[in-house]
Amino acid sequence: MPRILYAIQGTGNGHLSRALDIVPLLQARASQVDLLVSGPPADIQLPFPVRYRCHGMGFIFGKKGGINFVKTFWQLNSAAFLREMRMLPVESYDLVINDFEPVSAWACRLRNVPCVALSHQSAVLSAAAPRPKNEDMVGRAVLRHYAPASQHFGFHFQRYDAHTTTPVIRQQVRHLAPQNDGHYTVYLPAFDEETLVSRLRYLSRTVRWEVFSKHSTQESEHGNVRVRPVSGAAFTSSLARSAGVLCGAGFETPAEALYLGKKLLVVPMRNQYEQACNAAALAGMGVPVIKNLKDKSLGVLDEWLQNGAVVPVDYPDETGEVLDKLLAESLVAAV
Repeated sequence: MPRILYAIQGTGNGHLSRALDIVPLLQARASQVDLLVSGPPADIQLPFPVRYRCHGMGFIFGKKGGINFVKTFWQLNSAAFLREMRMLPVESYDLVINDFEPVSAWACRLRNVPCVALSHQSAVLSAAAPRPKNEDMVGRAVLRHYAPASQHFGFHFQRYDAHTTTPVIRQQVRHLAPQNDGHYTVYLPAFDEETLVSRLRYLSRTVRWEVFSKHSTQESEHGNVRVRPVSGAAFTSSLARSAGVLCGAGFETPAEALYLGKKLLVVPMRNQYEQACNAAALAGMGVPVIKNLKDKSLGVLDEWLQNGAVVPVDYPDETGEVLDKLLAESLVAAV
């Protein structure tokens, strides 16, 4: 059985959420599975030992709908990244599996060690995947070179090619019994609490909103808008009981909302090519997309509240089969 290094991007919650299901499946298929997590601390803590914790190259969310590039590049320490890359013993493993994690990816590139990408980004980069009307060549180049890999296996909202499968839905979510308590769950981490409250109250004072904010440390009530700090268990419960979900055009939250049969509306983060691609894919499925929370977008949001429909999906539990295919192809290629 192989010795595997599984490297995970720690920025945001999606990569770590996927790891909750993938790690036990890898452990059943390998003699040794070591974990590497890089990037700023996330809201999800893995219940597994993490052998390598790296500074990496994470992105920091802003408060006005986009990435805060000043803070992002301020926390990027090139000397530390080079040191981490050179010290990581990727050659000691039979296989390096990478979920959009740059330290291990570039360490493999430096030593000519195969690196297998298992990520949503791999599916986004597929020639068959949807792209936005206005192509962003710089954004696509960043996505392609941030964590380079020798093989690609990807997850997306639909199957676009032979190496793309539907999302990994956590077992915790698969075991939920969804219901509709009438509220709308909101997760827009690139907006601050003040902006969200003012926009949502302006839109409707009768709809109940449950907002999960990365910028809030305690719960607060603002009329019909309830703001809560980000908490995995509380957010999952709110998601399962909601009438609908308003969120960014990331991957895991929209996928889980669709799986649970919730109507969905997304606001892609500005200057984030991956989210622009996700928005294009979701729009093609019938999910409404708005660019921001300004007045001109609120009409679409109001129409969605009144008449929005659920987009049906079929997301079977096939992560084990994906890993079997990855291991079979990758380990043969490495011989």
